[in-house]
Amino acid sequence: MQNRPVYIVGGMRTPFVKSMTNYFEVTTQKLMTDTIEALVRKYALAGQRVGDVALGGVMIGSNWNLARECVLGTSLHPDTPGYNVQRACGTSLETTWQLAMKIAAGQIESAIAGGVDSNSDLPVMASQGMTRKLLELNRQKDFAGRLKTILRFRPSDLAPDFPQVREPRTGLSMGQHCERMVQEWQISRADQDQLAFESHQKGAKAYSEGFYKDLVMEYEGLKADGLLRPDTSIEKLAKLKPAFDFTGKGTLTAGNSTALTDGASCVLLASKEECDRRGWTPLARFIDAESAAVDFVGGEGLLMAPAVAVPRMLKRNNLRLQDFDLYEIHEAFAGQVLCTLKAWQSPDFFNKYGLGEPIGTIDRNKMNVKGGSVALGHPFGATGTRIVATLAKALKERGGGRGLISICTAGGMGVTAIVEA
Repeated sequence: MQNRPVYIVGGMRTPFVKSMTNYFEVTTQKLMTDTIEALVRKYALAGQRVGDVALGGVMIGSNWNLARECVLGTSLHPDTPGYNVQRACGTSLETTWQLAMKIAAGQIESAIAGGVDSNSDLPVMASQGMTRKLLELNRQKDFAGRLKTILRFRPSDLAPDFPQVREPRTGLSMGQHCERMVQEWQISRADQDQLAFESHQKGAKAYSEGFYKDLVMEYEGLKADGLLRPDTSIEKLAKLKPAFDFTGKGTLTAGNSTALTDGASCVLLASKEECDRRGWTPLARFIDAESAAVDFVGGEGLLMAPAVAVPRMLKRNNLRLQDFDLYEIHEAFAGQVLCTLKAWQSPDFFNKYGLGEPIGTIDRNKMNVKGGSVALGHPFGATGTRIVATLAKALKERGGGRGLISICTAGGMGVTAIVEA
């Protein structure tokens, strides 16, 4: 086993759009396949074998062999393997991490990590009653048995079962859980709206400066993210009604929360030897990563795990929170970001998890400098590699530095990473 440096060569993604709009007729597999193909063309990989491809998503339904099918749909050599990964909203940061470890170990020289989600291509299922009766019908061997089973069907069995963004163990949506968090951490509506406003302003500025020109492909007639609102204002955001209110004190709105989003993204990773051989100039190095989980059923906030993962990762790398030039903190909700920032300053929180002394504050001017998920969108499986590619390019453009990634996920988990120019 070796421990070689791993390089982020570059990335590609579709414009992110509100679900049930521009990509309504596009399948999840096609979104991901077309995105990989754009990366393949960008780096002249047609007909070439890549060491491995790891992809994933949350709402991928019957695409049980998504990664391999996507590979076979591109111009990559068909000898290129592929496998699926799923860690909710941290999925494509997880794929990046896993493949980086394979390259670091000397097992492969190059890899493509990515993720996709489309709520416009939901795996709508039959109800449990219908499913059981259909299975029973299929099991019957004679006409009498089949007829008996058919007579047991009821109109209520025809009701479809739509997937929901809800925690099975609590029955609450992610937004409802986040409402609990912002009340516990005393995060104001005004602070959430301010962060959302800044996210849109930064995203719009990045587009106007051409930052996303080589990271976002033209797709289905779109050249930019469909959820970005350059003209939004604090006043407009303040007028929106609470979206997840079940306490009478709701502060999360459609403006300071991510919308259901469709899109795909991917990044190309490689060893130094592979970069030299192919003449690639990498953007940054993938240094380390960490995952964590919290007991949200037992009372911790559902989206607080990154607040635990980051201190652990910093300690292992002998770094302080302030030793970073850029911070990419996934904005599932503006309130969730603010809870995380507050937790990093809390002695009680750090004592609870045995993390030592609080790690302090960050310079908010260095956070999500090219726009965050509230403004750009959040296709669950695609956010990780969207952030990896964005951060790597931003570090390259500034001529050096170190970046921190923090992503919260469903199930009370989090995935974090360190990237260096």
